[in-house]
Formats: sequence, C-alpha cells, structure tokens
Amino acid sequence: MSPDPARRSERSRQAILTATRELLFEVGYPKLTIEAIAARAGVGKQTIYRWWPSKGAVMFDSLLPAPAGAPDLALPDTGDVEADLKTVLRAIAEEFGTPQLDQMTRALATEVHNDPALGEEMVKRLLMPQLEATKERLRAAQAAGQLAADLDLQAAVEILFAPLFYRWMLRIGPLTPEYADTVAAMAVAAMRPH
Repeated sequence: MSPDPARRSERSRQAILTATRELLFEVGYPKLTIEAIAARAGVGKQTIYRWWPSKGAVMFDSLLPAPAGAPDLALPDTGDVEADLKTVLRAIAEEFGTPQLDQMTRALATEVHNDPALGEEMVKRLLMPQLEATKERLRAAQAAGQLAADLDLQAAVEILFAPLFYRWMLRIGPLTPEYADTVAAMAVAAMRPH
C-alpha cells in the first residue's frame, strides 16, 4: 500500500505549526526564522511557503487552536452580566500581562499592520468569533432586562474590549484586575436600560 499524500501533508503541516509554537516560546518572534522552523519540523522551506506567505502568517496559524480542539468561546453566564464581563476582562488583562504572550501578540499586531491580508484573516478567524460570543452573552443580558433592548451590540463589544487593548498597546498603564473591573462596570452602566 502506498503512503497517503494527504496524511503526509497534514503531518508536515502539524509539524510546522508545532515547531513554530516551540520556537516562539524558546527564541521569541524577532529571532524566529523560516529556516529554523523548517529545520525543526523536518521539512523544506518551500513546504512552508506552499501554505503560508510569511513568517507572520505561520505564527498566526500556530497560535490558533486546531479545529478539533477549538475552545468553547461562550462567556460565563451566572445571571449577572457585570460579574461575568469582569471575569472575561480580568482574563484578557492577565493574558496581555504574560511576558511571552505579550511579546507574541505585539509581534502579531505589527505583522497585521504591515500585511492587510493577514489582518483580514485575524479578524475573520480570531476576533469575529470572540466578538460574536460576547454579543451572545449581551443578548442574554438584554433578554433578562439587564441591558437596554436597543443596544448597538457591535459598539458595545468595542466599548468593552478597546480600553484594555488601548492601554496595552500604548503602554499607558498596567492591566490590573482593578482596571478590568472598572472598565466592565463603566461599560455595563452605560448599557443598562434608561
């Protein structure tokens, strides 16, 4: 029986993604090279470029969970939308404060700024699913009468997440649990029924 090219191809793809993740944590994004990824994965550079146009694109894919292991994006629903949003914003603040994730996220932000196609992929595959999950939680709060029925959900999710991203991106202050709580409380106060 001859080897299945699709299986071999998927094995190579997974080896590349694993090698990229490992190298990101070992040497950091600035020192990450396609050559190092290829050597670690046991493939040629041309194999990497067959699937990804740039180092940033490989990094982005390596940081996403595999479809089979995709996380449940549903937000907590304890019945208290403000408490639930505080939990979510605290987790984001903690993630941004992790040195290795901070460095990788900043590198990805730079790549996205310089590569509009990668930016579109990030919005489609990473941001939109997360924003939709947040909108679902806000819809549940609307149905429970905790938030205004006429709330613009797109503006609401941007109001929730933008302050943390702004503070992180511009390094204007620490991302503390207290700051996350303040953002959530202020956002929910603005979204409550009039």
